[in-house]
Amino acid sequence: MAESDFAKIEYSLTIDGKYYNTLDIESFSLMMKDPSYCYKFYWLEAIVQLISEGVKESSFDAIIDEMICNAWYSVREFHIHLSGMQADGQVRDGLERAVLRLAELSDLSANASKVEIKNAVTEHNAELKSFKEQLTNMVPYRALAGFFNRSEESADWGSVRRLIPYIERINQNTVLLPYTLGPESKLKKKIYFQDAWVEMIQDQTVPILGWIQYEKVRWLQNNNPEVPGLIYKLAPMDEKMRKLNNVRKLWEGIIEVREIRDVFTDKTIVSKQYDVDHFIPWSFVMNDELWNLMPMDSSLNSSKSNRLPKWNPFFERFARNQFILYGLIHEKNTIRKLYESCYRDNLHSLWAGQELYRKGNSEIEFYNILQKNMQPVYDSARRQGYEVWNRS
Repeated sequence: MAESDFAKIEYSLTIDGKYYNTLDIESFSLMMKDPSYCYKFYWLEAIVQLISEGVKESSFDAIIDEMICNAWYSVREFHIHLSGMQADGQVRDGLERAVLRLAELSDLSANASKVEIKNAVTEHNAELKSFKEQLTNMVPYRALAGFFNRSEESADWGSVRRLIPYIERINQNTVLLPYTLGPESKLKKKIYFQDAWVEMIQDQTVPILGWIQYEKVRWLQNNNPEVPGLIYKLAPMDEKMRKLNNVRKLWEGIIEVREIRDVFTDKTIVSKQYDVDHFIPWSFVMNDELWNLMPMDSSLNSSKSNRLPKWNPFFERFARNQFILYGLIHEKNTIRKLYESCYRDNLHSLWAGQELYRKGNSEIEFYNILQKNMQPVYDSARRQGYEVWNRS
């Protein structure tokens, strides 16, 4: 969804006339403007999701639980930093800190379900309380700031206690707000969604969530400039998207004519008794490019999991197998045809087609091209927080 796409939502509401005369759609479009931290996006996203499910009132506590669930996969599986890192290497974003604390307290997997995450939050609520309270400090109020411009009375941002009646006055005298807040304190504070806004959001849930995702991705990409394919790292991916069948057939053809030794065990790979896996984890590169794939001992795949192999000595062994593949695609027509079958799903990188797999490279030239292109990706994954698998 492009930045101007909220204008399309606004235009459709204008044509409809159903909401436009009673709701301040322009101020609603400002709810994610100028965020200081990423959890402003997750706050509005959680509210829209709750409203779409028919919820008309909630609490700060319940909304923050939704936010933790929504951020879990990006932070844990893909090591995304929600608001970048401080100069001292510490995490900036309070929501990211809450997710990481829950990970320390629980045995949840990186791809845990929403139900599992919520159950873990409930189990460890006491330990998470201070992390969750920090998220309520200003975002619930700042998110409404675009509506406050309609009032001649200025908001007192130095006092949450005075903001509550101020919000109520704005709602009663100036403009209908999407939500108002109860008198409770901290995580127990109630949030009441206004009926007219509930109706509009329920009718427009899909485009509104698309708009939020677009703004969130822009923010996250700016704060994670080295991370590829970030738009695909906001929710669990369908494993059916993985495209390894033709690569497996290619390696099977190679194994029939040449000995290939496992990168990690140095033992001979046995036909049909191996997995095809990524040297740099799929969860970072988000593709199935041939230059990053290798046959490996099936028993080690789960152990390696979502971690990086040690660069030395494993990259040299990996490159050796890749060079064997390279040699055979130029020597044997049968292997060449299997290689060409990989074009659609596994050969999209221009450098691989134009440099790595072109005919005429010596072994040292091949190694240098592969290293030149893979090591920066590997180093980026390290900086992003991917753990190194220390199998020796």
